[in-house]
Amino acid sequence: MKGQEWYQATEVAEEYEEKRFSRGGRLIDRREKQAVLDALAPVDEKKVLEIACGTGRFTVMLAERGTDIVGLDISSAMLQQGRHKARQAGVADHLEFMRGDAGRLPFPDDHFDAVFAMRFFHLADTPATFLSEMRRVAKEQVFFDTFAGPSTRSLYNWLLPMGSRLYSPDDVEKLLDETGLTLVDAEHDWVLPYGFYRKIPDSVASPIRNVDETIVDSMVGDSLASVSYWSTAVE
Repeated sequence: MKGQEWYQATEVAEEYEEKRFSRGGRLIDRREKQAVLDALAPVDEKKVLEIACGTGRFTVMLAERGTDIVGLDISSAMLQQGRHKARQAGVADHLEFMRGDAGRLPFPDDHFDAVFAMRFFHLADTPATFLSEMRRVAKEQVFFDTFAGPSTRSLYNWLLPMGSRLYSPDDVEKLLDETGLTLVDAEHDWVLPYGFYRKIPDSVASPIRNVDETIVDSMVGDSLASVSYWSTAVE
């Protein structure tokens, strides 16, 4: 995995959300959470696994809505932040955080109704291995996002600590064929890359995001989008 040591650093975990989801990053957080809720709905009492849950922003959100959820991550420091967040939200008894390897999931086949991963596949050196494991432990649904290439994401990719793996629609189609998943729905979003929004105040980001959404909803939106959300069914 790209950046594995970087993500496991305690100082990165402690500052992760403050750096990425403050200022204009709040727009990103809201949109990503809505994408997960839309894809997994209805979430009440559904048994779900989140891969690479990090600090638990999706895990805790779903637990608050009645989901029976497990969050798995390789980073103990990230999981510590997630447990703290769960206690603050009053749902520590309604979810489980586990340290583990997404390439060798410690669960039997068909164990969860749905399995999802956000902000994960751009780091994957062998994405088919991870997607195959997600498919193995899911009974019904696998949901994940990818960063698109070519897109505006490509323009600043080299600035990131570990870079990102970018995916074309053909790349994702090949992945699904290799892992026995059927595409149910795809959404394409964010003409401007995440890094742009994180650098500007929320008050400035909001009107720019409105323009961004207008472009995404246009005839050329899919081809310009830098992020894609993929909802798939287990065959």
